[in-house]
Amino acid sequence: MKAIVQDKYGSADVLRLGEVDKPVLGDGEVLVRVRAASVTHGDLVTMTGLPYLGRLAFGLRRPRQKVPGRDIAGEVEAVGKSVTRLQPGDEVYAEVAAGGFAEYARVPEESLSPKPANLTFEQAAAVPWAANTALQGLRDRGGMKRGQKVLINGASGGVGTFAVQIAKAFGAQVTGVCSTRNVELVRSIGADHVVDYTREDFAASDRRYDLFFDLAGNRSLSDCRRVLTPDGTLVLSSSKGGPWFGPMGRLVRALMLGPFVRHSLRSFVAKTSGKNLADIKELIESGQVTPAIDRTYSLSEVPEAMRYFSEDHARAKIVITV
Repeated sequence: MKAIVQDKYGSADVLRLGEVDKPVLGDGEVLVRVRAASVTHGDLVTMTGLPYLGRLAFGLRRPRQKVPGRDIAGEVEAVGKSVTRLQPGDEVYAEVAAGGFAEYARVPEESLSPKPANLTFEQAAAVPWAANTALQGLRDRGGMKRGQKVLINGASGGVGTFAVQIAKAFGAQVTGVCSTRNVELVRSIGADHVVDYTREDFAASDRRYDLFFDLAGNRSLSDCRRVLTPDGTLVLSSSKGGPWFGPMGRLVRALMLGPFVRHSLRSFVAKTSGKNLADIKELIESGQVTPAIDRTYSLSEVPEAMRYFSEDHARAKIVITV
């Protein structure tokens, strides 16, 4: 089958279109004919090998998994003998450990969810990692409640565009922070207020928020805490940081500071969850959440897509058609 192959860490130049064997199924696994995939921050980490700490999981000197790609949507091609929920022909979407930038992907049954009926494969592929991260950050770690005032820093990104919509669906009053060129995008997906950070410093404002979901990681903890209500919550989920530990330094500082302040300071790493994808499917099918897509590339153009993504030009999601 055709797939994007990576033999070493580096820039987008290390990615190439090649031929690899079709995955062999285990008992509880599903073979998915991939119709579309999308680019995630995890793909950037496994491509570059940065931060270096991540290589403990992905391979010290070279990637253990030669086919990258995490978010997919497609059709069930075959199922393992212990699979009970799915059958060939079912339309599904999922976040996978690796192997999404290919014609076929092997996925554990529990990671899969039926594709939202009102989405194309391209739209559905934009959902899993980003929407799951947004849902876990706001609902599970942030404890978001109806009527709360929520600030989302990085509202125009892949996770941010879902976070704005999910927060609105849960009845929150949402303020999104983004650059000038993305103001209309963030407003169009439902934000009640939009802060253009090139013209306004949210940390200098007198507005206060019950929950601050920080996806940008570009402000100090004191700046973030300054805009919280006295018992407000700060949730950190940033990909920014140095080449060795990435965002871990900032997350550790928050953990150490937490016991000494009234605010709740929380960080998390989103976990793959087929159940969460089912919850997100309901939000999508009810019309409360819609994927926002920046650009679409073909499978052979994945290196170009990753180059665009790595240069921080992207807003919302980048989709790969297979």
